[in-house]
Amino acid sequence: MVEITTLPKEKQTTLGLYVTAAEAYKRWEAAPGTVKILDVRTPEEFVFVGHPAMAWNVPIAIQTHEWDAAKKALRMKPTPDFVARVKEMAAPTDMILATCRSGGRGAMAVNMLAKAGFSNVYNIVDGVEGDIVDDPDSVFHGMRMKNGWKNAGLPWAYDLDFEKMLLPATQTEPIPSPAGKIE
Repeated sequence: MVEITTLPKEKQTTLGLYVTAAEAYKRWEAAPGTVKILDVRTPEEFVFVGHPAMAWNVPIAIQTHEWDAAKKALRMKPTPDFVARVKEMAAPTDMILATCRSGGRGAMAVNMLAKAGFSNVYNIVDGVEGDIVDDPDSVFHGMRMKNGWKNAGLPWAYDLDFEKMLLPATQTEPIPSPAGKIE
């Protein structure tokens, strides 16, 4: 088990339940019918970076196309129906193991679910891609190669099971084509 004293504040949760990716996989493997792996990354990350083979994708936020100069990244927009989507795949008493890239959004997800009455939600603190290697002598310096689901060699997939992708409600208005026509 992960000790809270070693966790950065952004990975800590109100429930105080933590596992590493390797521990999460062992829990899922012991009870695959009742333990759920919840990947809260964006659909783009889930599809293009890959994901734990048995994971459900319920994004906690969606990437916009607006540039955030301060963060040097595209802005993220919270998913308004996140908790409702999670309730489609799990009951408040189910064991849920939440993951993201490296543990920060997983912690946010745990806190949101705890506030909604979920009581058995763990943050996978090293996430899918792991933590950044902080060793200037390493060829992996600055890369997410330290730990995490992918780096631990755990079951990994790029193929999609759309029934396990509980995405935010879609836009209902027609979208103009590049020529300006509504399609």
